[in-house]
Amino acid sequence: MRIPFIAGNWKMYKTKKEALEFAESFKQLYKDTDIRAAICAPFTQLEILVEAFEGTGIGVGAQNVHFEDEGAFTGEISVAMLKEIGVDYCIVGHSERRQYFAETDETVNLKLKKLLTDSEIRPILCVGETLPQREARREKEIVATQIRNAFDGITREQAEQVVVAYEPIWAIGTGKTASPEQAEEMCALIRKVIEELYDEDICDKVIIQYGGSVKPENATEIMNMDEIDGALVGGSSLIPSKFMDIINF
Repeated sequence: MRIPFIAGNWKMYKTKKEALEFAESFKQLYKDTDIRAAICAPFTQLEILVEAFEGTGIGVGAQNVHFEDEGAFTGEISVAMLKEIGVDYCIVGHSERRQYFAETDETVNLKLKKLLTDSEIRPILCVGETLPQREARREKEIVATQIRNAFDGITREQAEQVVVAYEPIWAIGTGKTASPEQAEEMCALIRKVIEELYDEDICDKVIIQYGGSVKPENATEIMNMDEIDGALVGGSSLIPSKFMDIINF
């Protein structure tokens, strides 16, 4: 039985003061539930969010990590730094990282391996196709390749710890949303590829989220799909009441 998991991705929003204000408001709304919830925030906010959410059941995640232990990598953050803060999750391979910061399937794989080998931080692996790729009917090929490359060299035990977020790039921040049927079809494909790489037992354990303009108005329809176990939420996660409405889908 997979536990539904709703994670907010704040991207490059909020100051420390604003993050703390959010945390205080959200804690008043949040009730202990069977739905797992987390906020993935900019690095400057992680420590105060870990402290603010302590004992609540609300997780905290980073949005990126480097695959080396240390070195001359200006502006980067290591797994050891995240462990010291005490985060629970880390987004890996978000489409904006791939598009604007030249992340590749190879670097995504290295980051996954680093998190899974050297920490108990659960990766949230993002995959998804562009609009031209979908229009060319290559979306299944693209996403299947991203999954195979990301899981290369990852053991069965490690694989079941990975959360996969299917995010069609054409639906991120555009107001467009994949239809529930489109999202379900692609999440089913992801599960099938994971079964091919490992086995049915592992694919049944992997949490697969949908991301792409998820909001209170469409959360119920998306979450009622059989293969969708959660959501990676962008803009709606910035507002406590909206994020709570999605958790209460």
